[in-house]
Amino acid sequence: MEIKIRNEKPSDRSAVFDVNCNAFEQHDEAELVDALRKSRSFIPELSLVAELNGKVIGHILFTEINIRNKDRTFPSLSLAPMAVANEYQNRKIGSRLVKIGLQKAEALGYKSVIVLGHPGYYPRFGFKPASHWGIKTTCEVPDNVFMALELVRNGLSGIHGIVEYPEEFNSV
Repeated sequence: MEIKIRNEKPSDRSAVFDVNCNAFEQHDEAELVDALRKSRSFIPELSLVAELNGKVIGHILFTEINIRNKDRTFPSLSLAPMAVANEYQNRKIGSRLVKIGLQKAEALGYKSVIVLGHPGYYPRFGFKPASHWGIKTTCEVPDNVFMALELVRNGLSGIHGIVEYPEEFNSV
């Protein structure tokens, strides 16, 4: 099985929508991706697809966010959403999307990533509860599902505050 991870192309948009609907069994995440593509937070180089025999079977998106406290604002990334079509799950495709996405984010100069995700999945990539750095969200979520990762050593050193997501996250 030769899985190719590559940047999303405009011609992939329908397939990416379908993959997100399939993986999450609803339209919310697919509609979020569509909305984020139109936002100032969208980074084309950080919208990746997994392709098998010319078919898009997975997708991951990283968008710009801010961590704000009373004194300063710090740029970061949000990893959301990440999806693999149901029939291709549990084959390490999601892991490849995450790893390659994190590598690309670091190469683009980003220092950290925030994810609201499964506590049994994301720690394998080095994510820890964001509270470890004093980073919070306005959502009521358990501490172990709101996580952060330093892409570079001390990437979150001295950073604390509330994550500000693009307004598009509020639309779904």
